[in-house]
Amino acid sequence: MWRVWLLFDPRRVVVGLIVGLFLLALLIHFALLSTYRFNWLEGNPALRPHVTAIAPLPPTVNSTGR
Repeated sequence: MWRVWLLFDPRRVVVGLIVGLFLLALLIHFALLSTYRFNWLEGNPALRPHVTAIAPLPPTVNSTGR
């Protein structure tokens, strides 16, 4: 095993591994964000209550008292 490290620089291997894993994590997260079911930023629209009717606002009293 030690002869393998004679072929490769350990610092470059570790930096390459960290960069590769970071890019893989970004790819997985963006893939999940693009799906309907696993988008945790906008939430699942099926679980949100929908407003079926909007009630009118009560009348406001202006400064003249009318």
